[in-house]
Parts: sequence; structure tokens; C-alpha cells
Amino acid sequence: MSEYEYDLVVMGSGPAGQRAAVQAAKLGKRVLLAEKQTVVGGVCLNTGTIPSKTLRAATMHFSGYNERSIYGSSYKVKQEVTMADLLGRADHVRQLGIDVTRHQMQRNGIQIVAAEASFLDPHRISLAPCAGGPASEVTAANVVIAVGTTTTRDPDIAFDGEHIFTSDDILDLHDLPKSLTVIGAGVIGIEYATIFATLGVRVTVVDKRLRVLPFVDEEIIDNLVHLMRQERVTLRLGEEVSGIEVVDGEQGQKVHIALKSGKHIHSETVLYSIGRTGATAGLNLDAAGVSADNRGRITVNAGYQTEVDHIYAVGDVIGFPALASTSMEQGRLAACHAFGVEANSFPNLLPYGIYTIPEISVVGKNEQELTEAEIPYEVGRAVYKEIARGQIVGDQAGLLKILFDPETRKILGVHIIGDGACELIHIGQAVMSLGGTLDYLRDTVFNYPTFAECYKTAAFDGINRL
Repeated sequence: MSEYEYDLVVMGSGPAGQRAAVQAAKLGKRVLLAEKQTVVGGVCLNTGTIPSKTLRAATMHFSGYNERSIYGSSYKVKQEVTMADLLGRADHVRQLGIDVTRHQMQRNGIQIVAAEASFLDPHRISLAPCAGGPASEVTAANVVIAVGTTTTRDPDIAFDGEHIFTSDDILDLHDLPKSLTVIGAGVIGIEYATIFATLGVRVTVVDKRLRVLPFVDEEIIDNLVHLMRQERVTLRLGEEVSGIEVVDGEQGQKVHIALKSGKHIHSETVLYSIGRTGATAGLNLDAAGVSADNRGRITVNAGYQTEVDHIYAVGDVIGFPALASTSMEQGRLAACHAFGVEANSFPNLLPYGIYTIPEISVVGKNEQELTEAEIPYEVGRAVYKEIARGQIVGDQAGLLKILFDPETRKILGVHIIGDGACELIHIGQAVMSLGGTLDYLRDTVFNYPTFAECYKTAAFDGINRL
């Protein structure tokens, strides 16, 4: 590889790009990471995962959400919560994350360039500096494309960042709206719908699908929808938007949303959240012999190689599941594959974390998938209100359910809604990865009082059903 200046050039510094770069550096390779923004971290750290989850944490605190079952539904830490209250915390966490990420790459000897990368040919890459000036050129033996995605925008909608905006614009909002219509009931849309509803905003969700988050277990989603309606969220499912425009009203400007069914919605603000598009438009992929679909996504094989063997693609730019956790693992595996290092993973046991209020996390198969595959199963449940820890923290709605084979008692899936779900799921994931059974959870002693006890309670419930 000495004929090239770098063993690996990584395009993008989000979770996938970071992990690919660090893994290659750990293998003693010469690595350059190009980031077209002036700060590292990509969408995850700057406008997506970290800010939105920090915004959620601030919402949980100021709204007194967890204490309502104890002190009453009117309880709040602060009566008038502002966007400044929420965004101050998000900016603090973001700055810390940027510093940690940059320091990690520097101490691993990774060269970071603030420039937009594009292909000149499969091994030559142009670097156009963010600050302006002439582009430079580097050569690479291997390339990892980890440019992530951008919010999908309808060209017929006049986005202004104030009345009509996308999830990338939320951090620039000045005021907390009184009403919000969320168009698109995907993960991002539903997360923000529950966050704003918890803050007292009147929220309407519109989606042309008949179910919210159809890839999640139906019982878990039914619980979420019930809780959303308790927070005054209106769900308009099976509906399609025909037009969005800002209109003048008696109390200032409003947004008018027309539905194809003839219904009309008037709202102070609109969050347009119908998915994301791969940020590949400026990469000049044709020069490298790599193609992308109409949503900017790149197809890869099991080793994350594109049509060109030495060019890899990882993270959100390759599509589902588009999670920070899976993107990190894809980056690591791609770097190992590029340099002939054996690496293993558990691709069939990826945990999914959805940071709604309350949060949801799942691993393995759900009831619908098992039924469609004609796989027999039984269910064990534990509800938080019967667990001491649930009573202590005030979570009366939480639920953990285990799906298992009634003959072998092997665990087929774990599904959780409630406080700490995204942490709690890893117990089930570990037991499943090691081929564990319901008997292991029945016989294990968990700390008391903890949410982990739910596993033992659910195991007993499942065994009783047998």
C-alpha cells in the first residue's frame, strides 16, 4: 500500500466514520478523516442523536414527568419552560462530545481535515477546505464513506425554520410553540412528538400508515399510543398531506395543513419528518464507480463493500437500521475487513432504542414476526407498577415482556417500554447471545430494588403459563 499516501481515507466523522478511523489507526494504518463541517461528530453529535436525547432529558427534568404519579399531574420543576432552558443543556453536552471525539482521534494519530471530500477516481480524493481556498488531492488504498444523511425536504414546501421546520432545525427554535403538527410517525417524529407533548404543547401526528412504528411489537406500541393520548396527542393515521402553507391569523401567523381526506389542521408550527436522504450528492460517486439509489443510499455486501472492492460504506448512508450503535459497529467491521483482520459480531441481535417518553427498547423477534413465521412461542410479562423500583421512581406504565420457545425455553425476543428500557434491554440481549433460557432468568438473583427484577418476574410469569 506504499504507493498511496494513506491506507484509509474516511469521509465523515459521525459514529460510523469515527469507529472506522480509530479501528484502522489501532491496526497501525495511516488514516485521514475528512469532515465537511467545522466540528467533528456529524449529525449524531451536532443535530441528531445527542442533542435530541439531551433535549429529552431536560424535558423529563423540567416537566417533572417521573414525579407526576407521586405529586400529581400538575407537578413541574419549572412552571414556564423555555427553549433556552432545554437548549442550554443540549449545547453543553454537544461541546463536551466534540472535545472528547476530537481528542480520541488525535491521540490515535488520525489526521483530521475540515474539508468536503469527493472522488476524482477510485483512489484519488479531492479535499475542498471548509474555510475556502483551493482544493487539495490525496490518494488512498481504501476509502470508507460515512457521510450520513440529511433531512428529506419536499421542494413544494416553504421551510422557514420557524413555522415549518425539520428535526435538524429544532436546535435553532427561539420559542416553545403552543401547538405542533408532526408529519411523519417514524422514530424521529414520534420521539419529538412525545417530548413536546410532555412539555404541554398540543401535538397532532399525521402519517399515511395505519400503525405507529410498525416494526415494534404491537402491545408495546399500543401502550405508547395510550400514553400519548393521555398527553393530549391527536393521531391522524391513514392520512396523507396534500398541502402546507403559512397563513395570517388573528393572533399572528399559523400553518394550515390540508389532508387528502378533506380534513384541515391549523397549527402554530409543523415538524416535517418523513425520513432522511443519504448525503451523497457532492461525493462525485460516478468517478469512483459507486452508485446510490434515489434516496442517496449506497448498497453494500456483508463486508460493507460497495461495487468497488476497496470502497466501503457504513452508517446511515446505507439505510436501515440507521442507528448510532449499529453505525459504530459497521465502521469497526468495515475497517477490519479492509485490512484482512477477522472480526465477529451479533448481527441478528441488534438492540433498538427509541427515546420516546417513555422510552422503548427491543431485541430479537416480536409476536407478529413469530406468528408470521409459524414459530410457537409463549409470553412472560412484568409490569413496573408491581416492581419496587417502579413504585419508587413513579413509573406506573412500564412493561417488560419476554417471548420464548415453550419447548426449549430459549428466549426469542425481549420488548420493553418504560423508564430505563434502553439500558435494561442489554440483559436480555446478553442472555440471548449466549443461548440462555428462561430458567437462567428464573434462577438468577438480581439486586433489589431494581428494574432488572422484571426479568425474574417475567420468567416466573412465563413458566406459570406453561
